[in-house]
Amino acid sequence: MRRVVSPTVQNRPFTLLVAAVAVAIEGLAAVAIGGWVAYETLLGGAGDVMSSLVLAAFALAVGAGLVWVAWGILQLMRWSRGPAVVTQIFAGLLAITLIQAGQLAWGVPLIVAAVVILVTLLAPPSTHALMGDV
Repeated sequence: MRRVVSPTVQNRPFTLLVAAVAVAIEGLAAVAIGGWVAYETLLGGAGDVMSSLVLAAFALAVGAGLVWVAWGILQLMRWSRGPAVVTQIFAGLLAITLIQAGQLAWGVPLIVAAVVILVTLLAPPSTHALMGDV
């Protein structure tokens, strides 16, 4: 049995594929960080248990949301662009703060990812595929 694919999804621009993969990686990283914080908290490694659990829950929720947004980008869902762009603006601000604090190992990859995602999401082929002839 052959799977029928919408011609628009079948002809997805490469820029959207790159954006979706990068957003999914960000989401999976957030899930991993949230899981690690929860694990460390449950083992007794947290100074403030409640704050650590809230941070873990927040990271897990953000990660799951980003994976959902990445799926939306892959499916050419118009709604997916807004949350992805807003997330990258905040990620860029966080990356700048991390870099200024000397946390280059975290800040540099985050700002690179944010720039790549913004450039690919706002590229003309991506705009046309997601927004049509608007």
